[in-house]
Amino acid sequence: MKLWLDDVRPAPKEYDLHVMTAADAIQWLKTGQVDVISLDHDLGDPKIYGDGYDVARWIERAAHDGALGRIAWALHTANPVGFFRMRQALQQAEKYWAQRGI
Repeated sequence: MKLWLDDVRPAPKEYDLHVMTAADAIQWLKTGQVDVISLDHDLGDPKIYGDGYDVARWIERAAHDGALGRIAWALHTANPVGFFRMRQALQQAEKYWAQRGI
């Protein structure tokens, strides 16, 4: 399944699921059904909706713990600082997956 996380932009046609909060994205990731994710950083009030970095950090931890198999990822945020932080977390997840031969 291809998951699109964004509170404003519509999901491209090739995406199966569009969620608007970090918590919803994480819940879908926990199912093991997501094989592609594209993240926006800013999702409105971060105290209510979280942000894309919350999701990227969750992916990083899950990859470290062996709780999430390799998924493809993309970033479509306009926030340059958020982009950098999310990319760092997801690149670290890539290293964990590579260490496990995933």
